Amino acid sequence: MEGIAIMTSGGDAAGMNPAVKCAVDYSRKKGLKPFLIRNGLRGMIDGDISEATREDVSGIMHRGGTVLRSSRSQRFFEYDYRKQAYDNLQKLGINKLIVIGGDGSFNALNQFYSDFGVPFAGIPATIDNDIPGTDYCLGVDTALNMIRQSVDSIRDTATSFSRAFVIETMGRHCGYLAMVSALSSGAEICLVPEVEYDLEKIGERLRSDLNDGRDYIIAMVAEGTNMAEYLTRWIKINLNMDARLTVLGHVQRGGSPTVRDRIMAYKFAVEAVDALLDGETNKIMIFRDGDFGRLAIDKVTDSKVELNQQIIKLAEHLSH
Repeated sequence: MEGIAIMTSGGDAAGMNPAVKCAVDYSRKKGLKPFLIRNGLRGMIDGDISEATREDVSGIMHRGGTVLRSSRSQRFFEYDYRKQAYDNLQKLGINKLIVIGGDGSFNALNQFYSDFGVPFAGIPATIDNDIPGTDYCLGVDTALNMIRQSVDSIRDTATSFSRAFVIETMGRHCGYLAMVSALSSGAEICLVPEVEYDLEKIGERLRSDLNDGRDYIIAMVAEGTNMAEYLTRWIKINLNMDARLTVLGHVQRGGSPTVRDRIMAYKFAVEAVDALLDGETNKIMIFRDGDFGRLAIDKVTDSKVELNQQIIKLAEHLSH
């Protein structure tokens, strides 16, 4: 039986575990022998690889994070260590790879393919939703629900004490989480890297709202703006309102995967296995305009992330 190995790499995201289970089950169904690589790229180098058992993937659909664990390996940048990883795969008869992660992981496997010709399929998994070419990455829906739960709880305190709360979300230089969370939570302010903001106009709008009876404010800020602390001070000074900052941090990465993330994981995994069986060598699985597809790695790495224009139009008034 032909060997195929599944690994998770980069930042953890809810949906990775369902993708691992579905990739293992579907690979076996298609006549392949599935293996699991633990500890990401480091595990490839150190030979932390074993044939997947039923027990390995039993009861993991509901678990957040990644049971295979992850790592970032500087050694993988060196050819000798990549050769060591290749030899580990060859000993086990593995000549196909599925990597569940982000663009950094895809680039690493693309270099590995260039060196040794081992084809791989990439499944996008990052709560930042910042991989070009796909509208959706695993973990995003769960992260949004974790943020929603936190914002709902914060609003209880905001209304009780007539306060303003500035809430910083993750996302690196992508404002997707902040913008969607602002819309779904009814926030009054949203600052993201993709949209120019005007604090003077925001101040005029909110002073009018406060005069009309508004007694609390929720502001969503993407970490990539580096504006969370400044906005908190600005609200205190310019709106004469008690303001507090909450940085959600890594709580956004945790939690049991939502139904959407579990189903998306299944569909991504099936597409990844089928792509490899179809002879594809280094494609990234994508979800675009409601359909699943495959995109060449260079189309992903050479492109820029573009935030959905419909979401921008819906939320841009929160930046002015």
